[in-house]
Amino acid sequence: MSQNAAIIETLNDLILINNDRIVGYEKAYDETDTTDTDLRSLYNSLANHSRDNVTELNGEVTSLGGEPATGTMASGKLYRVWMDVRAAFSSDGRKTSLDNSEFGEDAAQKAYDTALESNDLTPELRALVVRQKATLKSGHDTIKRLRDAEKAYH
Repeated sequence: MSQNAAIIETLNDLILINNDRIVGYEKAYDETDTTDTDLRSLYNSLANHSRDNVTELNGEVTSLGGEPATGTMASGKLYRVWMDVRAAFSSDGRKTSLDNSEFGEDAAQKAYDTALESNDLTPELRALVVRQKATLKSGHDTIKRLRDAEKAYH
């Protein structure tokens, strides 16, 4: 049972970081100028990837006899406060939005790296975590590419 408890804790951490990502991208979507349709569409898509991840992770936690985590991580709340402060002092909303998004994506990658360091994951769960990480990495790379293009533009 202790192995299940360790696996559940690892998966619940991933649920929380995905919940952070959903809240962060919903906020970014709402605060992005309506003329930036590419960013609004991207943010909506990235939030949906995390919703899918949470649904999948919730099923795994439940099948292990655990209670899926709800809410967000404390670091996520701190991240969103930091994002609010940065946005208040920024004159370039698009660039700041992309900078903040990359910061959040880096945090998500670190959470998945930490989960993969666990020796408790079954091969099937490890494959699930690797697959989800790859999906999030694709979002990270898109954000980084757009952010770099904004930097070059200014």
